Amino acid sequence: MTVRLTLCATTADHSRETVFGDGSPNEYSLRDVDIVAAALRPNTVILHAPSTRCAQTAAALGRESVPELALRDIDYGTWHGRTVGDVAVADPYGLSAWLTDPDAAPHGGESVRQLCLRTQRWLHSLTPGSARILVIAEPAAVRALLVNAMSVPATAFWHLFLHTSTPVPLAWHDGGWNVEPRSAAVIRSREPAERSTCQAPRWRRY
Repeated sequence: MTVRLTLCATTADHSRETVFGDGSPNEYSLRDVDIVAAALRPNTVILHAPSTRCAQTAAALGRESVPELALRDIDYGTWHGRTVGDVAVADPYGLSAWLTDPDAAPHGGESVRQLCLRTQRWLHSLTPGSARILVIAEPAAVRALLVNAMSVPATAFWHLFLHTSTPVPLAWHDGGWNVEPRSAAVIRSREPAERSTCQAPRWRRY
């Protein structure tokens, strides 16, 4: 049997004014929510990360949704509530390490690899069947899910390109996850993971 899992990132705002942590959804998060809602099948289960941003985005779909703690955003530790620009000035080496080393946690919170392991356990908990699931989560959680589904190394985490509120469909088939072809324009590696220099991504709004 097949599990069809659709991932939807709430925001892709990577400017220096981006605040690490929760907040209200921005205009980009809600702009295309009607398109997502129109594509939903009647039997789709909607799960959302427990943040305010994800809960409000899910509510905008006009359907019942359920919070899922395992899909929560990465723990930013002492960086929570601070802007990217502030951290870049105060702790440039820490920020660089976090963006290049999946095991680094200079903020004292969660590393990228720990996030990937957490979401991996959630993926493994899904029981193959005829289920259709829509996940609304922060970009970090969506990237971690894709790292696991695509079986790429954790170093590829920052090289996955996400568009705000654009569904990324996955399907469990023959013992593995497949990213459906229509997602090709949504996800792409800036460099092949094996050859990546792991340079920090440019902080900008997509």
